[in-house]
Amino acid sequence: SSPISTLSFPTSTENITALKFNWSESSVLATTGTERTFTLYDIRTAKAERRLVLNFRCNALSWNPTFPTRILLASEDHNLYTFDVRNLSKPTAAYRGHVAAVMSCDWSPTGDEFASGGWDRTLRVWREQERTSRDVYHGKRMQRIFTTAYTNDSRFIVTGSDDGNIRIWKARASERLGVSHSRDVAAKQYRDKLREQWKNDTEVGKINRRRYLPKSVYRAAQTKAEMIRARQDREGRLRESGAKDGDVRTEISKLVIQEQE
Repeated sequence: SSPISTLSFPTSTENITALKFNWSESSVLATTGTERTFTLYDIRTAKAERRLVLNFRCNALSWNPTFPTRILLASEDHNLYTFDVRNLSKPTAAYRGHVAAVMSCDWSPTGDEFASGGWDRTLRVWREQERTSRDVYHGKRMQRIFTTAYTNDSRFIVTGSDDGNIRIWKARASERLGVSHSRDVAAKQYRDKLREQWKNDTEVGKINRRRYLPKSVYRAAQTKAEMIRARQDREGRLRESGAKDGDVRTEISKLVIQEQE
């Protein structure tokens, strides 16, 4: 049989790497391609409504289930970006932490957290309002993660990796499985309240943020941090030398190269 409709951009010869329908507007389809593009299609008109050429290729995308205009992109430059489709001139936020290409991403059904899997063999869990990962999961035998998905109750995250295995992780590592007694629930709420109350304390914050990583990931993160500091120093020197604001562009403003008509 033949397809009932074919969506394409007139001048494009790229391969499509990911596609997802919007949760609210079921006719809106988002895609990413090998030519570093991000495209929004409307299947009612069979046309591309918006098309961006990005600085790096995106490997995966995911629509926010509770905020339909927000979309998450997993990029080859080790970062994740959120866009508001009403204004695609630049990302609304950048999430940094991976030390290799991000290969997969998925929003939690609650819409306030998302998970990402990368070429660096780690699974990271992020809060939308925070720019660094809340948790980092890794295994001794786990290889590069190519797909990530939340369960419908948002308690678990499922990953598929290069070693041929599917793994199920708890969305919150400290959460107990099975039946919880009322005193256990009360104790957990008390600990969470204490953690929230003292989150701005230096020592408490350090303990709360500490995550043990494989040596290769830890060393790559140190090298990447040095590169970021060097770039920031260079941008600072340019500003001090009297360069105009347009001459010194931040990393997030460099992501979108152009919008094709």
